[in-house]
Amino acid sequence: MNKIHQRRIVYVLLFSAGLALATGLILYALKQNINAFLTPSQITSAQVSTRAYFRLGGMVKKGSVQRDKTGLGVQFTVTDLKREQTVRYVGVLPDLFREGKGVIAEGTLDPQGIFVASRVLAKHDENYMPKNVYKAMRENAV
Repeated sequence: MNKIHQRRIVYVLLFSAGLALATGLILYALKQNINAFLTPSQITSAQVSTRAYFRLGGMVKKGSVQRDKTGLGVQFTVTDLKREQTVRYVGVLPDLFREGKGVIAEGTLDPQGIFVASRVLAKHDENYMPKNVYKAMRENAV
């Protein structure tokens, strides 16, 4: 093997090592941003750690929303129609948040088993319409 072949092999090895390092760093960065999506049934069956950050999804149980008398705190129950999970959140809820509607909450479980949400997202149905279109449809229907 002459010097040109040896130099090419070194370049290929260095390129491969750099590519492997870049891939490893990208996968490590993506791993930190991945949030699991669980339902109340999956939480009870999976023995979720209190340090795990994940998304809880389901429907807000009717009659379960309890707002703090002072402040922005709210407690409600999320259900998947099989199991229920109590959620505690301090902050402004989205406009679409309603009892009986879909919700996704991001957060962790506390030692008492209550889901402490850092963010709450309300889901809407697939028939979304802007306010002005909805208003015009209502006026024409009357």
